[in-house]
Amino acid sequence: MPFSAQRDRKDKKQDMTKTALITGITGQDGYYLSHLLLNQGYRVVGLVPPHRQPNLAKLGTLAHQVEIYTVDLRDTLALLTAVEQLRPQEIYNLAAPSFVPDSWNDPLGTLDLITGTATRLLEAVRQVGLSTRFYQASSSEMFGDVDRSPQDEETPFRPKNPYAAAKLHAHWTMVHHRQRYGLFACSGILYNHESPLRAPQFVPRKISLAAASIKLGLSDTLEMGNLDAKRDWGFAGDHVEAMWRMLQVDEPEEYVIGTGKLHSVRELVSAAFECVDLDWTRHVVINTDLLRPDEHFQLVANPTKAKNKLGWLPQVSFEELVQKMVQTDLERLQSGAFALAEPLVEKRAP
Repeated sequence: MPFSAQRDRKDKKQDMTKTALITGITGQDGYYLSHLLLNQGYRVVGLVPPHRQPNLAKLGTLAHQVEIYTVDLRDTLALLTAVEQLRPQEIYNLAAPSFVPDSWNDPLGTLDLITGTATRLLEAVRQVGLSTRFYQASSSEMFGDVDRSPQDEETPFRPKNPYAAAKLHAHWTMVHHRQRYGLFACSGILYNHESPLRAPQFVPRKISLAAASIKLGLSDTLEMGNLDAKRDWGFAGDHVEAMWRMLQVDEPEEYVIGTGKLHSVRELVSAAFECVDLDWTRHVVINTDLLRPDEHFQLVANPTKAKNKLGWLPQVSFEELVQKMVQTDLERLQSGAFALAEPLVEKRAP
């Protein structure tokens, strides 16, 4: 059904409701952001490429509360049409490959998805002439080979992989559109943020799933690399709140979002196995093929600006996050159900 026809069916109350447009809605952040916005009374619309339809199940209980449109994010005209017809008050551009190392296998595709989508959306807002507020999902990966810790908004960018380079390109494209055209466009430079929705190839979810699996007798060992590697791990639900807060203030700016606390992989493993009353040293095996070079300086956030200007602080502690992930994996394994819900029946864009 055409966008315009669907809008004609909305009642007056919904016409007064804020509309938020989200790319990457089927990902971890898309889920938590949708949940937050729905609780705030927004109309939430997700733009989903055809090949991402199987991932719609990740929206779980939100399935019947959000609107999904099938749109190729590489199609400039389709994105322009979506923005023109939906006329969102806010756009959250979260679309990106889910696993950073995969960007080496398809650097051009990574660049087009991240930078191309950001550019097309920003241009759509500009060409339609909307006062839409735009959020660009930037990443601590842009800091890359850092020479200082912690990092803040003034730290130089030194990306080390195609994903980070594409994120940085999109970041500067957003800044340039703000400076040249006066768009309300900002970005959150987010550090590692996890949840039970993370894919198993990510270290925290790999560990939580292994702890639950070993507890239930489904496996016996967990292969790991460098247990001394450290990261700034936060809860995805906290981080998406920072995204929303960025679009509620008077001036658009960049913000570093993280906990400001480092934890080692060893601490993460220990906390996860403690949740299931197991001695991790009896089950963890070091695989030298998984070892990475030591990092002289660590990626860790200095979120002072977000605290002072947005009133944002993380609410879920490291220990609470690990417990949440392990408990969820235990419940999933015991029930035999990993999908959160049946796939949505999407509404198709013209």
